[in-house]
Amino acid sequence: MAIRVHHLNKSRSQRIVWLLEELGLPYELVRYQRDAVTNFAPPELKAIHPLGKSPLLEDDGVLIEESGAIVQYLLDRYGKGALQPAPGTPAALRHLQLLHFAEGSAMIPLLLRIYVSRLGDGGVPLHGRIDSEVTNHFDYLESILEPSGYFIGDSLTGADIMLSFPVGIAVKQPEGSRWPRLQAFTAAIEARPAWQKAMAATEG
Repeated sequence: MAIRVHHLNKSRSQRIVWLLEELGLPYELVRYQRDAVTNFAPPELKAIHPLGKSPLLEDDGVLIEESGAIVQYLLDRYGKGALQPAPGTPAALRHLQLLHFAEGSAMIPLLLRIYVSRLGDGGVPLHGRIDSEVTNHFDYLESILEPSGYFIGDSLTGADIMLSFPVGIAVKQPEGSRWPRLQAFTAAIEARPAWQKAMAATEG
């Protein structure tokens, strides 16, 4: 049975398809469309998982959730050492941390900004704290990006793939110009043939 990706349009599951393209693995893409009014995932996703969220990956009859876990699973099972540092090294520990920083830290202030903006005047008291958190998190990522243009070492890793989503959003925010190195990172990612192939598959 081929690897199957349950993909919601305009979602973080794009990263999983991109990783599969980078690894050259065959996969089946099952597409779901957001509700045009609410922007929520359709109920059909709940038939796959009770939370009705994406990405979800099926492989050999096993359903795997959470982007970071899926990335680590694919690298460990199919990567053959590619796209991650050697086990037991300081770089491997750094890779593990950044793999989870993407969702556990970097995405949170961005999501808060999106949701609080929908509150109108009621959300104004929160704007300063949210703006500060966005700045803090992406100033940090700007500062740790390697001279190579990657977050670890001299080549693409799973950490870059995970961080590409929040970074891609951040550089389009009003303060995005303060992060020129993250802007260059995003441009380099979007120039990769595997990334372009994945975007064509997921949004085409």
